[in-house]
Amino acid sequence: MKSFIFLHYGISPSRIFKPIASGVIFTLVIAVPLFAQWEPDSQLTFDTNISYTSYNNAWCVAANGDTIHVVFYDDRDNTFFDIYYKRSTDAGITWSPDTRLTNHPVDTYADSPSVAVAGSIVHVVWCDGRDGNPEIYYKRSPDCGATWGADIPLTQDDSSSYYPSMTVTGTQVHVVWRDNRDGGCYEIYYKHSTDGGVSWGADTRLTTDAAESWYPSVAVSGNNVHVVWPDDRDGNGEIYDKRSTDNGTTWDADLRMTNAPSNSDFTSIAASGSDVHAVWRDYRDGNMEIYYKRSTDNGTTWENDARLTDNSNWSVYPSVAVSGSNVHVVWNDNRDGNMEIYYKFSTDRGTTWSADTRLTNAIRFSRKPSLAISDSMVHVVWEDNRWDPSENFEIVYKCNPTGNPGTGVEENDLGDRRKPVMELNTVPNPFASFTTIPGHDSERFALYDVAGQRVGTFRGDRIGEGLVAGIYFVKPECGNGNTVRIVKIR
Repeated sequence: MKSFIFLHYGISPSRIFKPIASGVIFTLVIAVPLFAQWEPDSQLTFDTNISYTSYNNAWCVAANGDTIHVVFYDDRDNTFFDIYYKRSTDAGITWSPDTRLTNHPVDTYADSPSVAVAGSIVHVVWCDGRDGNPEIYYKRSPDCGATWGADIPLTQDDSSSYYPSMTVTGTQVHVVWRDNRDGGCYEIYYKHSTDGGVSWGADTRLTTDAAESWYPSVAVSGNNVHVVWPDDRDGNGEIYDKRSTDNGTTWDADLRMTNAPSNSDFTSIAASGSDVHAVWRDYRDGNMEIYYKRSTDNGTTWENDARLTDNSNWSVYPSVAVSGSNVHVVWNDNRDGNMEIYYKFSTDRGTTWSADTRLTNAIRFSRKPSLAISDSMVHVVWEDNRWDPSENFEIVYKCNPTGNPGTGVEENDLGDRRKPVMELNTVPNPFASFTTIPGHDSERFALYDVAGQRVGTFRGDRIGEGLVAGIYFVKPECGNGNTVRIVKIR
């Protein structure tokens, strides 16, 4: 007997406070098999120029509840490339228009973006050539991608800074990249913000060897920050790891993770609790395969390498994401005669793995996938040229709404693919000047009046300030949460 979930498509926020004359709410119920439902591919870009995702070390998709954020670079505006952004606030059902985040002259470029989200704040970093050499730039949105702040240069030196990777938890933002300011060879550098990207600390050099270090990937869990990268100090590319146990203030020595006779590169890392998961491309088997390694003690020790793919063709560019005991990996693979996107998962912290699942079936290249998790949903984006024989790549999205089990979306749940509702409490309520939502000080909330009209957006530490007396309703600006009735008394 198959398991099923039920998808409930609810009414919009502007209608939730209005009376329903008929007394009936119509609900569309669709039965689908549980934990196996990859939805059809969704083409996100439609211009006649190239749209690219970044390499696997940088995530081009991030998600919080039903809100999904996608970044890419595109040359549609007569520049070499600019950074673009797109979001969905309904779990990938509909998407906003493309938003151009950079605005360069014709002869400069911006590429290789990475995106991360915490609460209502969306963070984007990228490589930028506006200063005459490649530098790392940063931009943030305080309101779930609705508006964006100014571009902020994170590096300012005369050499090349490339391939940033970013992770965030709360107000802690961590960025790594490769940089050749130290005399020819590329080294790994790190930068940290403790206030949600408003201000930034100094650049920290993480590697000091005389060989090339490239394509770093960063993950965070609590105060533990983990960085992995390929490095050829040993005569061929090997994977190295470095960690900080104090939120990036100090760093342990480099730890060599692989010891293979051939190159290991293009690594990606994710962390949850004390578990750290790394994947990479590896040549040791005579062709490119995907390998995996984990630590269960915050990176103090690592288990043996585990081979995740086993076919006679290329498997490249893996991306990993983790949610509790669930580990998800995507990559592109040419076992089918052309590059396709493949996926596999583990529900026991990486001990055992599912069979490979082919996610695409296109006639040309589907490549450079990126992966994100939000509650029960698994989100994947990649670049794809199936629609254009001239190889114009577009950005494509795919979702499995029940692919991350054990997160509150259960059989017969009427949850329209949404996460479990967070409980919100306002203190005080009623109030005279403003009210607060303890534990959500930095998050943003929308207020509606009794007619269902949106009257403003407020942070959780000062809600209702400046409004006239009356009855209002609070809902989270991003993600999902209960609607709270508040009363301003004067």
